[in-house]
Amino acid sequence: MRYGYWLPVFGGWLRNVEDEGMEASWEYVSRLARRSEEIGYDLTLIAELNLNDIKGADAPSLDAWSTAAALAAVTRRLELMVAVRPTFHNPALLAKQAANIDHIGGGGRLSLNVVSSWWADEAKKYGVHFEQHDDRYARTSEWLEVVDRLWREDHFTFDGQYYRVEDAVMQPKPITKPRPVIYAGGESEAAKELIARLCDAYVMHGDEPARVSEKIGDLKARRERLGLPPMRFGVAAYSIVRDTAEEAQRELTRITDVQQSAAGYGNYQQWLAGTQLEQRVSLEDYSVSNRGLRSGLVGTPDQVRERITEFEEAGVDLLLLQCSPQLEEMERFAAAVIQPCAMSVTAP
Repeated sequence: MRYGYWLPVFGGWLRNVEDEGMEASWEYVSRLARRSEEIGYDLTLIAELNLNDIKGADAPSLDAWSTAAALAAVTRRLELMVAVRPTFHNPALLAKQAANIDHIGGGGRLSLNVVSSWWADEAKKYGVHFEQHDDRYARTSEWLEVVDRLWREDHFTFDGQYYRVEDAVMQPKPITKPRPVIYAGGESEAAKELIARLCDAYVMHGDEPARVSEKIGDLKARRERLGLPPMRFGVAAYSIVRDTAEEAQRELTRITDVQQSAAGYGNYQQWLAGTQLEQRVSLEDYSVSNRGLRSGLVGTPDQVRERITEFEEAGVDLLLLQCSPQLEEMERFAAAVIQPCAMSVTAP
């Protein structure tokens, strides 16, 4: 299992807790990233929103791409999975930007998480056209083709419905061959078909291992029908590790004390309206983003390790963790879960 985490570019993950003690600042995220690779984490996902989805639209949030470039320069082995929304980025310019960050990081550490835009108000505030669900995936299909071809070849022309380039040239190419890994998530039919056809890895909202296994089986079957190589699979999870199950449950109760008046609640309603999900989402799910609590990484170290084994058996090879306060809880998770698991694997 590989362990990744969401970089707290919004200053936290809890919509019902105003101050989580992890400010949205370069000082905090750079300290977190450098420490994370020292204690066993493999990857950080850098989300992209120009407004703060968690703490409310008026709260600070960090820019994903400039943050990723800076982190590439101050870390050594951490994979930087940077979220990108095609409606906000010209594909040729983004391909150039990403290749440059790949070189800054030494190669092999940059990856993309391609995300469909869902927040209509954000698009309006930043002057970006907001499209309906399936139209966004049609655009993304063209966007990915342009990016992929620029990473692989020169002097090509593309003439699509959304994008056009003529005799395109991009040097230097990414160090990573054949290209940086492209992750994506989504539960609609349009999303799953696009991901199976054009991406390298599928990342899922939090869910129990049995349902995750079904989703993995579906994507594997789609890839096989297309004659494409196997994919990687990741799952979002919110982690609470304590010495006793009772302590873990007390923390769970604290963070799911639902307040519909919280600053991020309106944004959450727009997310529900702008996506197509396979399951209904509860107010408790709203308390923590990406349905992370459904993954069940709540309990003692033994209970959490047992759950991780279930995910491995389901075919998951990456856990994308959220926790609060992030630095302290990531230290706890590493000491209680990651490092003992690593020692058990390497023991004779």
